[in-house]
Amino acid sequence: MLLSVVVPVHRAQGYLRATLESVLGQGPDGPDVLVVDDASRDGSALIAAEFAARDPRVRVLSLPEHRGAGWARNAGAAEARGRYLLFLDGDALLRPGALEAMTGRLDGGGPDVLLLGHDRIDWWGEVVAPEPGPGDAGGAGRGESAPRRGTATREPAPRTASGLVRDGLSTAVPRLFRRSFWTTHGLHFTDGPYEDVLPCLRATLLAADAGTLDALDRICVRHRLRRGGTFATTPGRDHFAVLDAYERLRAGTGHDPRIEEARVRHLSAVRDDPGRIAPADRAAFHRAAALPGSYAAHRAQETARTARTRTRAALRARKKTLRARVMRAAYRTDLHRPLDPNLAVYGAYWNRGVACNPAAIHAKALELAPHVRGVWAVSSRHLDRMPPGVPYVIEGSRAYWRAMASATYLINNSSFPGGFTKRPGQRYLQTHHGTPLKTMGLDQRAYPALTRGAGLERIVAHADQWDFSLSANPHTTEIWDRVYPSGYEHLNLGYPRNDVYFTAGPERAAEIRRSLAIDPDRTVLLYAPTHRDYRKGFLPPVDLDRLTRELGPRYVVLVRAHYFYGRSAHLAADTRVRDVTGHPSVEELCLASDALITDYSSLMFDYACLDRPIITHAPDWAAYRASRGTYFDLLSGRPGDTPGAVTTTDDELLETLRGGEWRSAEAARLRSAFRERFCPYDDGHAAERVVRRLFLDEGA
Repeated sequence: MLLSVVVPVHRAQGYLRATLESVLGQGPDGPDVLVVDDASRDGSALIAAEFAARDPRVRVLSLPEHRGAGWARNAGAAEARGRYLLFLDGDALLRPGALEAMTGRLDGGGPDVLLLGHDRIDWWGEVVAPEPGPGDAGGAGRGESAPRRGTATREPAPRTASGLVRDGLSTAVPRLFRRSFWTTHGLHFTDGPYEDVLPCLRATLLAADAGTLDALDRICVRHRLRRGGTFATTPGRDHFAVLDAYERLRAGTGHDPRIEEARVRHLSAVRDDPGRIAPADRAAFHRAAALPGSYAAHRAQETARTARTRTRAALRARKKTLRARVMRAAYRTDLHRPLDPNLAVYGAYWNRGVACNPAAIHAKALELAPHVRGVWAVSSRHLDRMPPGVPYVIEGSRAYWRAMASATYLINNSSFPGGFTKRPGQRYLQTHHGTPLKTMGLDQRAYPALTRGAGLERIVAHADQWDFSLSANPHTTEIWDRVYPSGYEHLNLGYPRNDVYFTAGPERAAEIRRSLAIDPDRTVLLYAPTHRDYRKGFLPPVDLDRLTRELGPRYVVLVRAHYFYGRSAHLAADTRVRDVTGHPSVEELCLASDALITDYSSLMFDYACLDRPIITHAPDWAAYRASRGTYFDLLSGRPGDTPGAVTTTDDELLETLRGGEWRSAEAARLRSAFRERFCPYDDGHAAERVVRRLFLDEGA
């Protein structure tokens, strides 16, 4: 047996089930799992027993009294059968695909110690960035610092031997130990808090000296931080035990100089962590730890740094307020200047750059109405998205307000920022950015949380600015007419962004595949789920690692997270699962794919133009409908409502793909009816029709 996973458990009843499922769910040939019940008085033991009763890979060891995580880990290691040991806390998770990745690294020998990538999520379910320093991981008795929100994908970077050692000299980093290495060197966790300092850091040095230390550059373990009730969130003098832990490490390594930098970083992190050392005890801890300089000097530096930060923030806020006032005053002056009859301002997705219907209209306007100068409104955060040579103004700048005051044409798929004043003579085309499945506009009255405080009055006021509202199908026109009540004109001309689906040939699709380094004989599945209003962060409702593993190397999955989640889906690097969230063109991704897997994304309506298979994977359909509301039953199986095969579990999705249902005659029949209902205006010439109507006044 290759691997034994030792899971020490104490008061983990709310976490243990998911922990064990994360290990056992990675295939039937999974590791030996030892759950060590450290005399927990909650329901942890019952949960462990439940798993052991139904899965022979799970064994439960029950300790007669509570001795701490170190004692429990030692007990589990003594009963382990695998060649390697992984100590996984009862509130941690083994990430999907981690077992396969670890097995691949360990086959054919493997190192004595393998460092694993990890990340952390807080009690809100958000990935958080740990405080810097070796003592910054989750888990009982370890350096679990207070979380900072942000992106945290802390993976070892084994570029040099010294870099490997530096990563390994941190109790934050999870690791695998060769069991014979563990026993030969008499490694064991110590009693009491900070029990992992001695064995983990000593093992790092021993393996480094032997040349048997390595790292796996992949997020394998996820630490789930708890809001309270743990040692790491209870400040007090018990945390002074970390000093003894490092003294034992010094003695056990002959005062190896390599540990000193790690020791200072770890102890400094513990000192400054409000969950560990109370403010009144920090000076004493600093002295006892013999940290560099006096605590008074350190405190003075921290106070000065905090004051500087606050001062800079206040100055920035005042400067921003003053600048906004100046810009608005200048804008009010510009409102009295004549309109420029040949200026158009474009915007897309709240100033994220050149995209969607406005991009297709701009491109066609350069061809058919070259006298109209186009300029794009873009946020300073997204300047890197602007293609070379495309004119732009930065949101909120003097140039932006001047353009908004003087342009005759305004084209957007969302809204322009800052509360601009629509002038007589200006022509505002609202292109929208999708066919509505979910409720929109005034229909959100039944779901007030969706407006996020914007207020329905503002939604209606925005619609009052429009002169034209673009539509791709009668369903959309009907909905917009009701939920955005105003006096604009409906342009039932199709979506310009979909023109490429009719004009691009097979050679263009092959070119895009080559740019993505995808072999021409692969079957490409584009997975593009939408965002959930009731969920923070991108958490794909499908096990992507299992999907690609069981489909085999013939398939490649392109993952496109919703733009609300930023430019990355934060997936581990994999040749068969490609994160294409940051790709500039979703249309190109559609052209490169053989089928679309989605849930409630409006991309399904556009993709139907290609007449390629669409799989609706909707495991949370009931929750989505209840929280958001929808205009029809996507899962009904009725022609016109359902675009193809429907799945609600990973097993069903795999069976649909392996069994061929996704491209069956029935799926094609449903897709044809769906296409007829939602794509009647799209034919490759929508952009031309819009340009002629808006800029050339043809067809009025």
